[in-house]
Amino acid sequence: MKHLALLRENFRISVISIRTNALRTILTVLIIAIGITALVGILTAIDSLKSSISDTFKEMGANTFTIQSFGSNYQVLNKRIRKKSYSYISFKQAQELKERYTMPANVAVETWITGTATVTANGLKTNPNIGVGGGDEGYLVANGVELDKGRMFSAFDMEIGNNVAIIGNELVKKLFPGKKSVLDEYISVNGVRYRIIGTFKPKGNSFGGGVDRWVVIPVSNARVNFSRPNQSFYINITPEDPTMMNDAIGEAESLFRQIRRLTPSDESDFNIEQSDSIAQLMLDMMGNVTIAAFVISFITLLGAAVGLMNIMLVAVTERTREIGTRKAMGATFKTIKQQFLFESIMIGQLGGLLGIVLGILVGNALPIFTGGSFTVPWLWMLVAVAVCFLVSVASGYIPAVRAARLDPIEALRSE
Repeated sequence: MKHLALLRENFRISVISIRTNALRTILTVLIIAIGITALVGILTAIDSLKSSISDTFKEMGANTFTIQSFGSNYQVLNKRIRKKSYSYISFKQAQELKERYTMPANVAVETWITGTATVTANGLKTNPNIGVGGGDEGYLVANGVELDKGRMFSAFDMEIGNNVAIIGNELVKKLFPGKKSVLDEYISVNGVRYRIIGTFKPKGNSFGGGVDRWVVIPVSNARVNFSRPNQSFYINITPEDPTMMNDAIGEAESLFRQIRRLTPSDESDFNIEQSDSIAQLMLDMMGNVTIAAFVISFITLLGAAVGLMNIMLVAVTERTREIGTRKAMGATFKTIKQQFLFESIMIGQLGGLLGIVLGILVGNALPIFTGGSFTVPWLWMLVAVAVCFLVSVASGYIPAVRAARLDPIEALRSE
């Protein structure tokens, strides 16, 4: 009971001291809070983005692989990734692979037309940022998308290359405001007229909008209306059994080498890309951001520790007479040291609490803006509390020991 009463008394004195020096306390709390905000905020944002990336690529068909004539050319953070480009894949070659492929799988032949199309309807038009692609009846499964209304391309559409299209939710709102259904309405894509037979379910604005700003037409129609020299097609294959992915890739590669008339000694003149490889690369690259977050937080918290130590040293100097009085009344070395450590820890935890709140808000701002979900970083909250405790103890120990070692007679004589 005696020890508990002593702890309560030290706690009470620490609270009084913090209130008395409110301005210095607030400044120190803010410095610590900035460091914790950087730590919790950046790491929360990274966790949210990692989850968003994984979910997005899963929706796009994480069990899908693509055979294409060109390598992926993309940039993640400051690293540019490019794979070797090969000669184009013709529609005939892509279609032959689809017809000869034997493993149970969804095989879709597709082509990319443009990402800067302008779509018009009813006297309204979009910005020139609409993606247009050609697909067949396997398009939905291969790309992990669903229809909101309407139907997919029929065999008849594919055979004769009908001018029909499936459009994204953002296009529906932009070109047909207030309409409940846009089926059988007409749009113009770069001057070519199409009848709408379906709309995609909205996906939100993650990664720039995705299918919400897409127009998909029959791949056979794309060959006619948007043909270009050496137009290349690609094949998306989604095995029914994901555990057979390696076997599925092996059969596709072997079969397509035959279609491309390659000899056993020839290198494959096409690329096979798994859809989750880009996601994994992006997740790996985010490790650099995590390290940067720790470095920034460490520097900020180091400054906070120095500031907190200075404040505690000043407090010892200002309260020398008080310390002498307490020692004269029987306060021990341990009691005085404990009092100043309590004060330091309380200031550190106040800064940590404020930093955690701000970090959660800052960390979730970007994912929510880009269509992600709100994340509560329990792990980083515990880390922040532990870091603040260590900073507080490290900063307060030297001033606490200095206060506890004061000679009571000299301290009482202090002005």
